[in-house]
Amino acid sequence: MPLLTRIRGPRDLDRLNLEELNQLAEEIRSFLVEAVSKTGGHLGPNLGVVELTIALHRVFDSPRDKVLWDTGHQSYVHKLLTGRQDFSKLKMKGGLSGYPSQAESEHDVIENSHASTVLGWADGIAKANQILERDDHVVAVIGDGALTGGMAWEALNNIADAKDRPLVIVVNDNERSYAPTIGGLANHLATLRTTDGYERFLARTKEVLERTPVVGQALYDTLHGAKKGLKDFIAPQGMFEDLGLKYVGPIDGHDLEALESALAKAKRFGGPVIVHCLTEKGRGYQPALQDEADRFHAVGKIHPDTGLPIASSGADWTSVFGEEMVKLGEEREDIVAITAAMLQPVGLDKFAKRFPKRVYDVGIAEQHGAVSAAGLATGGVHPVFAVYATFLNRAFDQVLMDVALHKCGVTFVLDRAGVTGTDGASHNGMWDMSILQVVPGLRLAAPRDADQVRAQLREAVAVDDAPTVVRFSKGAVGPAVPALRRVGGMDVLREPGTDRPDVLLVSVGALAPMCLEIAALLDKQGISTTVVDPRWVKPVDEALAPLAEQHRVVVTVEDNSRVGGVGSAVAQALRDAGVDVPLRDFGIPPRFLDHASRAEVLAEIGLTAPDIARQVTGLVAKLDGRYERSAADAVDAARD
Repeated sequence: MPLLTRIRGPRDLDRLNLEELNQLAEEIRSFLVEAVSKTGGHLGPNLGVVELTIALHRVFDSPRDKVLWDTGHQSYVHKLLTGRQDFSKLKMKGGLSGYPSQAESEHDVIENSHASTVLGWADGIAKANQILERDDHVVAVIGDGALTGGMAWEALNNIADAKDRPLVIVVNDNERSYAPTIGGLANHLATLRTTDGYERFLARTKEVLERTPVVGQALYDTLHGAKKGLKDFIAPQGMFEDLGLKYVGPIDGHDLEALESALAKAKRFGGPVIVHCLTEKGRGYQPALQDEADRFHAVGKIHPDTGLPIASSGADWTSVFGEEMVKLGEEREDIVAITAAMLQPVGLDKFAKRFPKRVYDVGIAEQHGAVSAAGLATGGVHPVFAVYATFLNRAFDQVLMDVALHKCGVTFVLDRAGVTGTDGASHNGMWDMSILQVVPGLRLAAPRDADQVRAQLREAVAVDDAPTVVRFSKGAVGPAVPALRRVGGMDVLREPGTDRPDVLLVSVGALAPMCLEIAALLDKQGISTTVVDPRWVKPVDEALAPLAEQHRVVVTVEDNSRVGGVGSAVAQALRDAGVDVPLRDFGIPPRFLDHASRAEVLAEIGLTAPDIARQVTGLVAKLDGRYERSAADAVDAARD
């Protein structure tokens, strides 16, 4: 009987000896490869933390002790050890989340899955324990990649301030976030990985000197008194200790005995401790180890034996952007690229290969990336900062006060905009078109197809006196959606062929095919519809109000929150222009969305062609009834 099937909770690990624990680790790796290959998910990170997770649950008593995971994509092993072994619907509707989830288990605490936040959480929980006089332990697991984020160091500064507040920080150092970790901190950790630790050096020195007559002990005491300088020379973990944090490590993150010993010492210490663990992303699975790009950080459905994808979905939005960036780079020497530790996921890998001196990976530091972009623009180049839409939220103040206020020509490219689906609440890019509406001077484009990604990216980088934004969806890009003509800067995608059409349907971005489907459904109900793609949704095109005035009702459809989104901006523009036409806006409701496929999420929130067509039909019917009653009232009044 496999050992894994006998694990229903962390305390079941207590009954296993070392040989059985190592067998369990291998069973977990086999399970992960088999299960994740069928569903897709974060494979490489979880293969790297098997022994570490086992050791954590052996030493600490979850859920009484809080084990916190930064980002959380490496929590699959944690799920297995806390009673969740049905991975058949991983990341699917009704199945396990790809991240920790409070709804799934009392063992899960953080589920926001944005990097570099765990140390702030740990600091707060540890403070609460101290105030309430609890002896619970707090353990924060953070990767070396996440330590490139400024929030992590803000938290470390506060954590170190209380020498008697217990908190264990486990640095899962695999030299990678998505790709190899870069920057000064990465170089520091690399030094720790490749030099002998001070404690071992000092132990060997003591052994030699104690055998030296007369001067031996005195010399050893002198060396020990010069601890800080010697430690910085031999193994510069002194950086952590200078902050007031006890440092343990580096530890082999795949040696269960060493891990348990180090974690047990940290648990007993009574103050803030860093346990530095060296792990191997993708460990135990050769296809992952051979993948130099990201060690199978996240995979779709794959053949478990080879690691090869089962099916190709064709060209995607990201690759279209990446290819156009290379062309722009060849045409303009002033084009530079910025990424926040996600060179390949945002499509900048080809640009980096072609122009290695013109790409900057700032680490998981979106705030710094935005400010640095402002500096680059001020210095005379045009930076293109490519980032997931959900992660731009973290840099809003910098977009507003550094880029926009200073009228810097910076282009932000937002990948995974709108409903992304399977990664859950924190990865949907559903806020960007709302929060960016308030930024003065900013221009925002929402391309509907690959041709428009290319065209609007070029239009964006041509602007040198204001921030520009180009946002597009996740996954495969569909066929081109041709325009019939252009009104102002807007593309007319469909015209009804009547002087007084009923509905002006404003289609935003990738929802253009669905909006054309809505128009076709309305046509069957005898409702004539014009479909326009504004292309640039901020500012609202001046030609929109006169066009709206020619229709009985305006409908906006966007893959963004309804609160403060494009619909709200269009409504305000119509009011400002004195156009009194009823408007109905369709978008994402202001709530966090559970993980499911994109199509399932859209269906759940009513953002589908049949749902919208049905509501628009009802709206037009009400208008018809109102007009008929008004006419009847006028006739009655004339008779009287």
